[in-house]
Amino acid sequence: DVAFVQAMIPHHQGAIDMARAVLQFGKDDQVKVWANQIITAQRAEIAAMQEWLKQHAK
Repeated sequence: DVAFVQAMIPHHQGAIDMARAVLQFGKDDQVKVWANQIITAQRAEIAAMQEWLKQHAK
């Protein structure tokens, strides 16, 4: 479980980075809406996983 969560954090960060690129260079408004939603959701999930790791990765 710990290894999975540790691997998911950079995976989610990669999604955030991709979404930021779309916000900077993308043209389609709907895609930008999705990118913002992804950023919000992935940041929240990263925070939750970091908290989980504090309790379980010992």
